[in-house]
Amino acid sequence: MIDYNRFNGYNLGHVQKDVVAGLIVGIVAIPLAMAFAIASGVRPEYGLYTSIISGILVSLFGGSKYQIAGPTGAFVPVLLGVVLQFGYEKLLIAGFLAGVIIFLMGAFKLGRFIKFIPRPVTIGFTAGIAVIIFSGQIANFLGLSNLKKEEAFHLNMKEILLNLHTINVYSVLVAFISLAIVLLATKYMPKIPGALLGIIVSTLIASYCFPNQVATIGSTYGAIPTGLPNFEFPQITGSLVIELLPAALVIAMLGGIESLLSALVADSMTNEKHNSNKELMAQGLANMITPLFGGIPATGAIARTATNIKNGAFSPLSGVIHGVVVLMVLVMLAPYASAIPLASMAPILMFVAWNMSERKEFLHILKTKTMDSLVLVTSFFLTVVVDLTTGVGGGIILALVAFVRKMSGTLRVSKVLPDPADKLVKKEIVQQGSNCPQIHIYTLEGPLFFGTTERLEEEIEEILSSKPLVLLLRMSKVSFIDTSGEALLSKIVKQLKDQKQHVMISGLQEQPRELLWATGLNKKVGEKNIFEHTGEAINAALTQLEINKCKGCKQFAFSECAKLSYQPIKTTQAKNSIVAPTT
Repeated sequence: MIDYNRFNGYNLGHVQKDVVAGLIVGIVAIPLAMAFAIASGVRPEYGLYTSIISGILVSLFGGSKYQIAGPTGAFVPVLLGVVLQFGYEKLLIAGFLAGVIIFLMGAFKLGRFIKFIPRPVTIGFTAGIAVIIFSGQIANFLGLSNLKKEEAFHLNMKEILLNLHTINVYSVLVAFISLAIVLLATKYMPKIPGALLGIIVSTLIASYCFPNQVATIGSTYGAIPTGLPNFEFPQITGSLVIELLPAALVIAMLGGIESLLSALVADSMTNEKHNSNKELMAQGLANMITPLFGGIPATGAIARTATNIKNGAFSPLSGVIHGVVVLMVLVMLAPYASAIPLASMAPILMFVAWNMSERKEFLHILKTKTMDSLVLVTSFFLTVVVDLTTGVGGGIILALVAFVRKMSGTLRVSKVLPDPADKLVKKEIVQQGSNCPQIHIYTLEGPLFFGTTERLEEEIEEILSSKPLVLLLRMSKVSFIDTSGEALLSKIVKQLKDQKQHVMISGLQEQPRELLWATGLNKKVGEKNIFEHTGEAINAALTQLEINKCKGCKQFAFSECAKLSYQPIKTTQAKNSIVAPTT
């Protein structure tokens, strides 16, 4: 559904701003759409189809007012790998499946979870993608011929080295002209699309000064057809779904991450707030429909979205106009696009790769010399040398290991006793030599989950060997328990109960309480042994004392101890007369 609230306060002045912004972004998108398509191993018009359809759909139905969708550099290594392995037809199916996955992610409100991918992983694989895009354009920049397209990075580099003798001087000249114009326009004429200007000027020079001397879109891919292709629904079978599902998952994950990152950039530039789940649903819809017209996967384009905002866009209409502009150019100017040299487009993609490399952030994290640095380098290296899936997966696994390692030291377990001076429970009292052979009190501080249970397990051996009559666990500072932590508590309860000993718990927070009740551990402990406050628990523990063991004891851990130590044994239980500690 279109969110008409995004048009609140709309007037004729806003229409003019949207038209200008949409026109400029459309012009910027044209060379990039073709360049990304070529870099992905498909015909250039497929990139234009993607910009038109996804650009219009995401603007109409998305969760961000300013989002511009289309083919992006982040997809290049993934799509190229799919094309090389499966071919263009199966890429369309993988893109359709990715659209379904992204849509479902939004429908099930999973948008916020994508943001939980660690920053070093995101920077690492983004920098890796930048290296792949940059290196992938070296051959076109130099005009090399007879190269065999490989999926592996090192094999492509080997092909370039083996064919360096085929350098085309005219291609290098065209590439440098295009690069110079892009750089100069970016610095001195920022409002003029440098990529488009570089392509036009270098194409005119190549066409008139040395015609037929450099490879062009037309000579490599054939003429670009005018208009959109016919609607065609792919033949999807169960075996194809199984075969292409891994690729679809990677496309979906990357598309989701990129679109939400772009929306966050738009938020920071406009002080707006996007709807993550709605954005994902729109991206999913666009990626389901785009392949039906021959388009490749699309996502939110950060640079084009920023351009849209900087040129005064007020509503999603600018994104719709951007798609219409690309369509008009395709219909009216497609024959002229066939004359564009590949060498003209190579420096544009190299420039894009340089800008998306996150080099400053990369170096910043690297300088920290922490586990984040290792996660960053691992994600980057695996993305370049193996593939994006391995890079992201390896980075996330290493980040998880680093997180668990860091968190493993956050659980603190300390033996404590009440301080007679102020009735507060402190570990210093135990350190000063006081103790109670029958009641052991332990304070747990920090999360009790699979990464921290080892610390408590170390204490269990001492607890069991000393055979306390009552073990009191103070858990008011335990904010979280997982099933591993619950299993350890259950083990402690069982072992002590088997020896006719008691376990008491005080100060449970909401999440631990909910888990203990859900698993039934509260019944194993006994709800009468679970208390809100430590003082109540200590008073209850004192009623469980074996008085004969108190006679002659010199520890005096509690205020009752002096009396119990010297009086004759007349009862089997102590009276509940202790003044409860305040914590």
